[in-house]
Amino acid sequence: MTDRIGQHINFLCEADRLKTVTRANVLMDLSRAENSAEHSWHVALYAMVFGASDRAIAMLLLHDLVEIDVGDQPIHLDHDVAALNRAELAAATRIFGLSPDAERLVALWTEFEASGSPDAVMAKRMDHVHPLFQVMQAPQPIQEHVDIVRDNLDRGRAARMSHEWPQIMQAARAMLDGQALPDDDLTRRLRFLAEADQLKSVYRATTLIDNSRHENSAEHSWHLALYALSLAHMAGSEVNIGRVIRMLLIHDLVEIDVGDIPLHSANGTAHGSAQVQLDEAAAARRIFGLLPDDQAADFMALWQEFEAVQTPDSIFAKGLDRCQPAIQNLHSGGMGWAEYKVTLSQIETRVGPWVERASSDLWVWLHSRLDVHFAPA
Repeated sequence: MTDRIGQHINFLCEADRLKTVTRANVLMDLSRAENSAEHSWHVALYAMVFGASDRAIAMLLLHDLVEIDVGDQPIHLDHDVAALNRAELAAATRIFGLSPDAERLVALWTEFEASGSPDAVMAKRMDHVHPLFQVMQAPQPIQEHVDIVRDNLDRGRAARMSHEWPQIMQAARAMLDGQALPDDDLTRRLRFLAEADQLKSVYRATTLIDNSRHENSAEHSWHLALYALSLAHMAGSEVNIGRVIRMLLIHDLVEIDVGDIPLHSANGTAHGSAQVQLDEAAAARRIFGLLPDDQAADFMALWQEFEAVQTPDSIFAKGLDRCQPAIQNLHSGGMGWAEYKVTLSQIETRVGPWVERASSDLWVWLHSRLDVHFAPA
């Protein structure tokens, strides 16, 4: 029998490599270059904030996966467009071809690339707007990057925003001119999205599969959302995968204030403690409170639903949140587990029930791999 779950997981593990593809953009604190996985998370969050459809968000989760093979292509540099298109198509064929769901994923990517639908146009809009504000909302923008933004607005790919999205263009030009933005809904959304950039600097106990460094919570959130998109067929019929993806995009934003609390730290006593829950709730109120009031309430309710783990959507989301770190460890030789001296019985207790509630088939598959990993030498 074909191991379809294993094929999906192989695709998701290959996707982990996007976390090591660096971009021309830098984080807002200028501490390092942004990578394409955390960019994909941030752009998907932009789409969520600005009212995009589930389909547009799905496109953004996978739109840059081809960069695993071809790298980032900075907008201010000249490119051989035809050659780049061929290389990206070959990359899409290879990478999505690892998944049993290759046809659907390639179709989504192709639709995005061609701007072939209103959803794709919206997704492109988010992808093209994000780098502009990534530069301009930095406390001390790099002048060379500001010049690139100005050129992009005047005659680059963002120039079309003058008629496509004039409000965002007015805000961008005002910022370039050093003007303060009015305290309106657009400004509040941009303020929230700028605050979210800090999640890229919150590091987790789990490492990348290549063991080059620890994973950060922004790229973890992107990877989880991609898990949901890829493993949607394993959810019950009552699960709305679009809502699951939205939960996973925002579920760790509270870590901007409280940091990551490793599941296996202090024998598991700190994770989920009453004090941590209080701290996370306060962080959620502060961070989501940056949004316009109605949207703040919606995001807060979605986060609380995820935390409560009582609905079909939240049960599936939480199961994936427990599953992904285990798979990262299995494919990286268990480096994260070794650091915390994690045993199989601890994983069975702290991970197993959540994954099994989400999908019994997924837990059976995962447990069989855990047995092999933890088997006596």
